[in-house]
Amino acid sequence: MWFAVVPAVIILFAAIFIIYQLNRLNKLTSMTPDDMLNYATHNDNNVKISLAIINNGEVSYRFYGNSRTTPELADYEIGSISKTFATMLATKAINDGKILLDDTLDKYLDLENGKNYPTIRDLVTHTSGYKAYYFDCRMIINKLQRQANDFYCINKKQLLNKVKKIRLKDKKYKFAYSNFGISVLGLVLEAVYGKDFTVMMNDFIADSLGLACTKVCSCKGNLSGYWNWQKDDSYIPAGAIISNIEDMAKYLNICLTADSPTFFNSLKKVNANNSIYEKMNIRIDDVGMGWMIDTKNDIMWHNGGTTNFNSYIGFNRKNKIGVVILANLPPTERIPMTVIGAKIMQELICTRN
Repeated sequence: MWFAVVPAVIILFAAIFIIYQLNRLNKLTSMTPDDMLNYATHNDNNVKISLAIINNGEVSYRFYGNSRTTPELADYEIGSISKTFATMLATKAINDGKILLDDTLDKYLDLENGKNYPTIRDLVTHTSGYKAYYFDCRMIINKLQRQANDFYCINKKQLLNKVKKIRLKDKKYKFAYSNFGISVLGLVLEAVYGKDFTVMMNDFIADSLGLACTKVCSCKGNLSGYWNWQKDDSYIPAGAIISNIEDMAKYLNICLTADSPTFFNSLKKVNANNSIYEKMNIRIDDVGMGWMIDTKNDIMWHNGGTTNFNSYIGFNRKNKIGVVILANLPPTERIPMTVIGAKIMQELICTRN
């Protein structure tokens, strides 16, 4: 009798959850960005949300929550927006003649001949066939030691060994967002430049991008709850950057003004839309050098999330409009910054059209 009841209970709870989510989405679609931001900071003095908007070449800042009364700029983990820094460095490698988009990994890494490997294009567009990540015994240790970062202490040798063991088919793979794939891109960049990724990226951020307060793998700042990283950790390229809103506004301006066809063009059509994102008019029609591309609304974007932070960056190069939003909130708490940032972008574009 109990076993007959369990499936019905599961179905009931699933139905309730779906109804709850749809009702929540309907409420979100009727809210203004300011409503969302005020809701996200309501009754929590620890929340700091920083917003930068670029419109007509002018940068404006807004601060929500406790950051309204705090002159010190907050240091946020930007999570997977870090991947766009890795792909920007990869673009430099292409321009330097170090790598080619359609070369396979075995040209740059010590891999077995005669197997199927993804190309650089496959890695940056998340169509490599690689999963988001692969289980490692270290992940269990991290849980037992209460490490928030699941990828802590999974080193580069382990990553390369996993690449050697994976058996990919000789076919084109669909879009599947992959932390693993971008981390493998980090191995390629190390191989072609002969430098440690963290050192190389920090030099690139400071010297080429001119961002003084943006660092890879610093693990510290003036907020709390940062992920720990070790120097040799292999997943650093996928999400280890800490920055503040002024530096990210500068990065956004680079994205709006830099002349780099490779970095800002579509590399693959993927049609990776889902019903929840589409309800909020957020789309992934194409992918560029790590960027998600919403062709319907003409927005290039990326988001990021770690245990205690979530973020969004989006821009329209044609109209020179861009938004970056950083929060010290978990991605699943209250309202994701992706939803807020995308809505601000859509409203800005509507006012220009």
